[in-house]
Amino acid sequence: MGRDGFESALKELKKEVVKMFEGVEELIDKSVESLINKDVNLAREVIKLDDRIDQYMFEIEEKTIELIALQQPMAKDLRVIFSIAKIITDLERVGDFCVNISKETIKIGNEEHIKPLIDIPKMRDIVKDMLVNTKRSFMDEDSQLARRVGEDDELIDNLYHDIYTEILMMIHEDSRYINQGTKFLFVGRYIERMADHITNICEKIIYMVDGKKVEIN
Repeated sequence: MGRDGFESALKELKKEVVKMFEGVEELIDKSVESLINKDVNLAREVIKLDDRIDQYMFEIEEKTIELIALQQPMAKDLRVIFSIAKIITDLERVGDFCVNISKETIKIGNEEHIKPLIDIPKMRDIVKDMLVNTKRSFMDEDSQLARRVGEDDELIDNLYHDIYTEILMMIHEDSRYINQGTKFLFVGRYIERMADHITNICEKIIYMVDGKKVEIN
């Protein structure tokens, strides 16, 4: 494979990563939507759709190996390839957390929610914005945008703290809230972990573009 062919293959690889980003965006939306609306069928759809994310990861991994095997990449190219390999691992983990949320939704079923869901949708919106902007930073190789996105992780941490405090107070006041309250705590924690993995992706993008290993926050 000549240099032009290698660059074309690398460009196609990046397009596959963008598709994986978009698939995970869909899972984030649908998983939290299923919880808000107590939509068990939608939750089950999320669990099935996650198989597609796993398949994306497998196919991209195979293509990264092929790229390395077919031609000795330059240093910058290697940074991109190795960064992509780590980025898709973090994306796959975000998808797994969407599945976890959907499983909690199925457990709750049609039960009346013990409280209005306010902070969890807010967390979802912030995490989705983080992912969309991370995708943009990847496509544009914009390390400054990646750094700004990673700094939004603190917003998620603060919202999760609010949820944690509120739910614990509710459980303390009425033990009947323990079962569902614990599930909401799990959901908040899953979204908080999504933000952590998106921040990891931002760090990989900075390394991919600038060759600098950084730790955001």
